[in-house]
Amino acid sequence: MSPAPVPARGGRVNWRKLNNALHRDVGYLIVGLTIVYAVSGLAVNHRADWNPSYRVGKRALEIAPIAANERDEIVRQAREALALGEPRAVFRPDPQTLQLFYEKESYSVDLPTGAVIVDGVRKRPVLWEMNQLHLNTPKGAWTWIADLYALALLFVSVSGLFVLKGKTGITGRGAWLTGAGIGIAVASWLLLVPR
Repeated sequence: MSPAPVPARGGRVNWRKLNNALHRDVGYLIVGLTIVYAVSGLAVNHRADWNPSYRVGKRALEIAPIAANERDEIVRQAREALALGEPRAVFRPDPQTLQLFYEKESYSVDLPTGAVIVDGVRKRPVLWEMNQLHLNTPKGAWTWIADLYALALLFVSVSGLFVLKGKTGITGRGAWLTGAGIGIAVASWLLLVPR
């Protein structure tokens, strides 16, 4: 943290210097969380186009056709042909199909032909963790950290209005830009949020 602001003449605190020092230091403090929220926000905003937390893949395999009639024997032959352990669940959606479910993959076996479709799910490294934080999955202590971060963002936003003086500050160009930003938020709220 910065040293305490030097009192102005007359023993009063120089509020602009204090504001600038706090704005700078709090800004540095929240850089890491801002990166997490920004990257995750971009990813989650486009979840209609892709899965931001998981990589979903599909592949095809071939095994010998399975002609057994009993469910346990069908499962045994399929597991043996695919070199798989005990599944979490087994399902027969129809007489020609066997589905085997594992933690990260599922196998759909066409019994008469031996064609197998494997659907796999893998966490996206780093992005999965960022999304969990952004969506407050951990709860508990993380909720407090996220709340403090939100308050820090609020402080940095408001204190930033008073960093510069004159025509580039809040009494000049800054007022127009601030007004435009607020206008975008209000217009989006009125026009885009379903009622």
